[in-house]
Amino acid sequence: MTYAVISSTTFGLIPLFTLSLVAVGVSSPTILCYRFMLAAVAMAIVMLLTQRSFRLAAHQVATVALLAILYATTAILLLESYMCIPSGVATTIHFLYPLVVTLAMSWIFKERMSPIIYIAVALSICGVALLAWGNHTDGDFRRGVALALVTVITYAAYIIGVMRSRAAQIDSIVLTFYVLAFGSLLFFIYALVTSGIEPIHSWSSWRDLIMLAFVCTVLSDYTLILAIKRIGSTRTSILGSMEPLTAVVVGVLYFGERMDAVSIAGIILIILAVIIVIEQSGSANTKTQ
Repeated sequence: MTYAVISSTTFGLIPLFTLSLVAVGVSSPTILCYRFMLAAVAMAIVMLLTQRSFRLAAHQVATVALLAILYATTAILLLESYMCIPSGVATTIHFLYPLVVTLAMSWIFKERMSPIIYIAVALSICGVALLAWGNHTDGDFRRGVALALVTVITYAAYIIGVMRSRAAQIDSIVLTFYVLAFGSLLFFIYALVTSGIEPIHSWSSWRDLIMLAFVCTVLSDYTLILAIKRIGSTRTSILGSMEPLTAVVVGVLYFGERMDAVSIAGIILIILAVIIVIEQSGSANTKTQ
């Protein structure tokens, strides 16, 4: 549970550091390239310090590469959606992925779901809807919404893939490294063929990139994988409700956004959903002991 909350909370901090970089003129391809490269290097160091092997079985390479593509696609589309709609709205739309995960695990993989879990999903989705209620923007709203909606599918597929593919047998640190390494390669190529890789001159920009890489990428993805392997993809995705909650808190404290009664009601529903999942998982663990 703790891993899932840490992952969703740190993921929800992405707009805080990303928008600061965009504000000083750093392009999206450059941000993603530096973010994933720094994250991959950090995980490589962790692997060396913990004496883990870099070797992957031949049959695992394609699976890991596909997971990396899904994760990287989520990162780039979510960032692009920030350019069209408020980051809080984009994050709340992105949070619809627990519904996709839950339905996929139930309908495709025939995973038995407690009615309480469905109630938690419904509460969390309602909470997200309330958080997004009444937001308006002068940007390309439809494009932003469309981009954020695609991340719902790609991120849900990533979460399910970690649990249900051959990647489930790979050590969590090793899997995190290769997802980030493949992702850094993809964004390096993407940056080269688009805007190029811009040099970073200011300390504040390096600080934001480092926080993006270490907190919002390494820590977020590693704890996500740990959570999926321990409590499953469904509960992990529902606990991802901390993402929009974090985005709203950041908006209020850092960007000076107003918190109205509707938003407060949404936060209450999200917290309630998290509590329900925690209690349900605790009861399930007790029964299996």
